[in-house]
Amino acid sequence: MPYLFTSESVSEGHPDKVADQISDALIDNFLAFDPQAKVACETLVTTGQVVLAGEVKSKAYLDVQEIARGVIRKIGYTKSEYMFEANSCGILSAIHEQSADINQGVDKKKKEEQGAGDQGMMFGYATNETDDYMPLALDLAHKLLIELAALRRENKQIKYLRPDAKSQVTLEYDDNNKPVRIDTIVISTQHDDFDTETKMQDKIKKDIINILIPRVKNKYKKFGKLFNGKITYHINPTGKFVIGGPHGDTGLTGRKIIVDTYGGKGAHGGGAFSGKDPSKVDRSAAYATRHIAKNLVAAGLCDEVLVQVSYAIGVAKPMGLYINTYGTAKVELTDGEIAKIVHELFDLRPYFIEKRLKLRNPIYSETAAYGHMGRKPQEVTKTFVSPDGKTVKKKVELFTWEKLDYVSKVKKAFGLK
Repeated sequence: MPYLFTSESVSEGHPDKVADQISDALIDNFLAFDPQAKVACETLVTTGQVVLAGEVKSKAYLDVQEIARGVIRKIGYTKSEYMFEANSCGILSAIHEQSADINQGVDKKKKEEQGAGDQGMMFGYATNETDDYMPLALDLAHKLLIELAALRRENKQIKYLRPDAKSQVTLEYDDNNKPVRIDTIVISTQHDDFDTETKMQDKIKKDIINILIPRVKNKYKKFGKLFNGKITYHINPTGKFVIGGPHGDTGLTGRKIIVDTYGGKGAHGGGAFSGKDPSKVDRSAAYATRHIAKNLVAAGLCDEVLVQVSYAIGVAKPMGLYINTYGTAKVELTDGEIAKIVHELFDLRPYFIEKRLKLRNPIYSETAAYGHMGRKPQEVTKTFVSPDGKTVKKKVELFTWEKLDYVSKVKKAFGLK
């Protein structure tokens, strides 16, 4: 029987994402000047205020206030009427040294014996619904907001947009679990004030349907067939959305973990990513399991897969590896038998995850909005400046966990052509 499935996304100007981006900018700056830094930093944003807190073990000294202001400025909070503005907001830092009790379980004499930074379970997921092996509803929800942000920055076709926004996409699936059409699209976007509320609602709805939607269809032609005249649109359904961002809603690091991952498909272990260096397996192992899942599906082993790994704090070897192919496996093996072979292919000890995916680099700011998964691997050069004027330029690889570099190994291990 056909069914509906929904995923949501939030823009870079959403208060929780503002917090995530500040936390990850701090991570990048620490790693740029001290690749062995241990960092766990949280950010709170509200009306005119930013609070930074967390634990750090590093040789680097940073101007955390200026880093935070730079992130806020880049997002677009640059006007006083937003009640949260890059140059004038107050910034309080309560960052302190990391607990020695935790650190002794992570740092070991032999690097390969590096223990997990915490206990917990992490999940990776992949599906062949889209070219980037991501769930379609979430992929669409992200793309809508990426294009909405582009329209805001261009400031030509739509001139009243403000940084905060949310999207939601509901898909209809057929009896074979294949998406056949978009049922509903919800978009709430912050905006400048209008003369009348009626004029405002009419204008925004018309612009979203006539400017944003065709732009998404043209840019992502593979989605075109899913759009039809029967889509239900809810555009700013509460009406006015002038008060938004951190002034409208307090933001915290790590509150958008489903947006960050798979939009409700698969599973989530509960640990957030942003603000954590890669010794924290909440982050590194989630990337590693995504890397595994994507390569398994791309190799043709299955159409869909969920990968779970679990750890004990201070222990290098994982507690276990679980795989669920949802009955889509193309080999005559149980999921348990598949897991044993996968465990031999991918070393899931924390040190080897960091090394394989090149995680001790300043690569995290780009992850903090529009999802950590399903992104395009690429090389970029990034520049960082310390408070004493020292400049560091680093060429780094972004989204290494999205590379399909293990497809041939998976095919060989499972006898796939």
